[in-house]
Amino acid sequence: MVTSNRHTNLRRDRVTGLPQAAGVTVIADRVLRYLGSTKNIAGCVLALVGFGAHFLGLAGALWPVVVAGLYGVGALLAPPDRIRLAVSHAEVETTALRADLDALLRKVDGSQRFPEDVRARLRDLADVLGGVLGRAEVLTTSPDHLHIVSQTIRAYLPASLEAYANLPRTYALTRSADRQHSAHEELLVQLDLLDAKLHEVAQAVHRGDEQSLRDQGRFLRDRFGRSDLDL
Repeated sequence: MVTSNRHTNLRRDRVTGLPQAAGVTVIADRVLRYLGSTKNIAGCVLALVGFGAHFLGLAGALWPVVVAGLYGVGALLAPPDRIRLAVSHAEVETTALRADLDALLRKVDGSQRFPEDVRARLRDLADVLGGVLGRAEVLTTSPDHLHIVSQTIRAYLPASLEAYANLPRTYALTRSADRQHSAHEELLVQLDLLDAKLHEVAQAVHRGDEQSLRDQGRFLRDRFGRSDLDL
């Protein structure tokens, strides 16, 4: 009986503790959201002004009231945080492309028709594509680069892999007198060509990021004077 009561009490403690834990989590989330909100930032900025006035001897003995008042004014006057519900076209497009790429990789992984070297090349291609797709806004500003990425995922790769998978394995690995490459070697050549082109796209995307960094450096130099930010 004692053991049964003890287990019953433990279960009751766990059940009653769940709503309390959930309530603490909700409160913590609200606090964190407010700390990062525009209202809190504006209040802190004005509060710092109040501290500055105190250190300059302008706030008098009631400086804590001045600081608190300025914080309140900033929090009240600051606009509420903007709610962003719309998904950009870049995110929509690259999300769909990433889903198509993942689906293609799953099909290849689930097939026994592809040798390991083909799988390794495909993984390398997927890494490059994943990095490019992660820069959605930059990628979609260049229709040519977006077209290359899209066609690679939805046309070029599937066509090459499908043509190879439909060949008998022995034929695919055999080089005959009338062919310069076996089908296996031809597929690797095609994958290498795609890899080279996708690396060009990746470099162009990274150059866009570098240009953004340079633009930011020029802005900071114009704003704050010359520094070691020169690239």
